[in-house]
Formats: sequence, structure tokens, C-alpha cells
Amino acid sequence: MENKNFMTVDEVAQELNVSKSYAYKVVRELNAEMQQLGYLTVTGRVNTNFFRKKLCYSE
Repeated sequence: MENKNFMTVDEVAQELNVSKSYAYKVVRELNAEMQQLGYLTVTGRVNTNFFRKKLCYSE
């Protein structure tokens, strides 16, 4: 995956090998957590670094 700041729902679904509807749920949960931390979020997209951190990926 190229170096991007945000991942779309389709990319999240592909990365996790889950349905698109479940990927929407994951994105909503991660964005809600980011909002509680004081960050702005974009509907339907999730910060790539935050996504990888929460899912224990290492780069």
C-alpha cells in the first residue's frame, strides 16, 4: 500500500479481509476514539497510522 495519510473503507475492508459493512463499523469506532482524543476525523476514512497502531501493525 502506498504511503497515504488516510485509508478508505474499501481499503480497510481489503486490509482486514472483511465485508464493506464491517469495515464501516471499524472506521466509525476508530474515528470515534480519535474524536475523544481531540482529533478531527473524516467520515468514511481513517488515519492510516492510527489504524495500524490500533491493529498492532508495525512498519
